[in-house]
Amino acid sequence: MITDVIQEALSQSHISNDEFSELVIRLLDHGVITREKSQVETQLYDRYVQCEDLVEDYLSPLKVRIQHDRKFGFIRLFPPGATVSGMPDIEDTPFNGGFRVKPSQQDIATILVLRVEYEKSLREGHVDENGCVLIAMESVAISHKSLLKRPLPEVQGERLAIFKKLRQLRLIDFNLEESIGDKDSWVSIQPSIATFVSDDVLSTLYPIEGAMNNKEPRHVL
Repeated sequence: MITDVIQEALSQSHISNDEFSELVIRLLDHGVITREKSQVETQLYDRYVQCEDLVEDYLSPLKVRIQHDRKFGFIRLFPPGATVSGMPDIEDTPFNGGFRVKPSQQDIATILVLRVEYEKSLREGHVDENGCVLIAMESVAISHKSLLKRPLPEVQGERLAIFKKLRQLRLIDFNLEESIGDKDSWVSIQPSIATFVSDDVLSTLYPIEGAMNNKEPRHVL
């Protein structure tokens, strides 16, 4: 139930109770909102910007942490104890999972490979104006086998399920679901993946020159 104080603040922001509830429920349900993802998420993101402090105050008793990346236009929630890049630690508690989607071991393996590919593209300057990296599925498959010494699932349905999970986490995007398992298909790695894997974990697969000089914690899978 929205308190009188929150209701008054919402009134000043010209946001209704239902609109505020929709925003908070969406954040808790999906764990992430990306402005460029869809018209609905554009509206929710812009609404969040209008009442950012209010959402933080509303969720703070739950010790939920909010990362707002204004440059790339996304909001991500982290459960209590998660470490987030650019945010000070509150508790010395390990990360235990997401709000709605908990990655499997295969999901995590693929995320690590995509993070490596994202880092490579950053260093080579192959990043678009939105901070995204376009990569061929064939390159992902080759990198997966090279780095982790095991291939991606051969069954197209299993491979599609992995990439749909990662898209739900807003770590990648793609359009043609029916061909995502083909070597000629492409995926767009989103900039939010940089906060999903720590530099320490990344460096075990792909050395980062100078990265260890940055002591800010990152979200560790």
